[in-house]
Amino acid sequence: MSPNAPGAPDPYEPPAAGVWTLAGDRLIITVREWPATILVPTGQVRLLAVDLPLPSHARRMAALPFAIEDRIAEPVDSVHIALGEAIAPNRYLVGIVRHDVMARWIAQAEEAGIGHAAMVPDVLTMPRPEQGWAVSQANGRAAVRDAEGTGFEVPAALLRPAWEAAERPAVASYGERLPDDMQKAAATLDPASFGPAAGAAVAALNLRQGAYAVRKVSGGPSLWRKFAWIAAIGAAAHIVIALGDVVMLRSIADRREAETRAAAALAAPGVALGDDLANSVTGMLPTGGGQVPQVFVPLVTRVSGALGPLGGSLAVRTMTFQGRLLTLDLEASLDASLAQQIDAALKANGIAGQAVRSPDGAIRITASAA
Repeated sequence: MSPNAPGAPDPYEPPAAGVWTLAGDRLIITVREWPATILVPTGQVRLLAVDLPLPSHARRMAALPFAIEDRIAEPVDSVHIALGEAIAPNRYLVGIVRHDVMARWIAQAEEAGIGHAAMVPDVLTMPRPEQGWAVSQANGRAAVRDAEGTGFEVPAALLRPAWEAAERPAVASYGERLPDDMQKAAATLDPASFGPAAGAAVAALNLRQGAYAVRKVSGGPSLWRKFAWIAAIGAAAHIVIALGDVVMLRSIADRREAETRAAAALAAPGVALGDDLANSVTGMLPTGGGQVPQVFVPLVTRVSGALGPLGGSLAVRTMTFQGRLLTLDLEASLDASLAQQIDAALKANGIAGQAVRSPDGAIRITASAA
């Protein structure tokens, strides 16, 4: 439509609005009368809770790559990191997406005329439970939001093993009915509240940050050029401050490593600690206690994402997690090539793991968080 045609939108106004769901290569509108928002699949977003005890947003952003680098398998430079809301004192919601995935989503949005839309993981539209999990299972996938405010997505076949590995938290279901021993409560989301839920999700974590931030159109280029200079000067000042913070954080980290090594030497004299201090100390700790290791959910998310295309062929019997090793035992399958397909899927997604088929047709998948 020409800008001068009757009924054409103002050239400085967004061309489209509403809440849209991204399903594969399609954008489907769910709510029309709402600021433009795209709900992206949680299975392609890593959601973490990260401690950032720093006084300003700029300082938190500068420290963020160092805070997550040992919790993700990919190099930090290969992923987009988005900082969300505070979910506890000095603890923040963080979203991590591969650059190629983020670029593809934005290209799809621009092609649909909603390149200005906010982007949020769809799991964040579910209410945050006071305890346990909120689960929405549909179309062979299960989205899970936990009481901490983070979330993940797995194939439906992996929901029960993940739930058991997390020591059976209380579950409120907002989707398909779950087995009686899993589902403690059930509710239906009111369609009229979907817009506000999307708005709350945007407030919690908008992935359109940094290089992917929305660029607003303006009719006053000279004025905006002045603002740009002011912003550049401010950014330079923040960079200087941020560099100081990074040096400070590294100094604190080195001091705490020395303190930890000294404490470990007192607690376990004669035990050699390797270069990977966190892994060495974790291996000395007793198991149990009801705590799920921090590496568990990210590893399950990565494995489930890799196995997503094979979800209809998988029937998970058990899931166990010990140390940093995730083990999935599958029911026997008549597909003789399934183990090779799983191996290829793990390798394609950069996961250190393998699938071994037993003589009776059962398959064991092992994947390491290392």
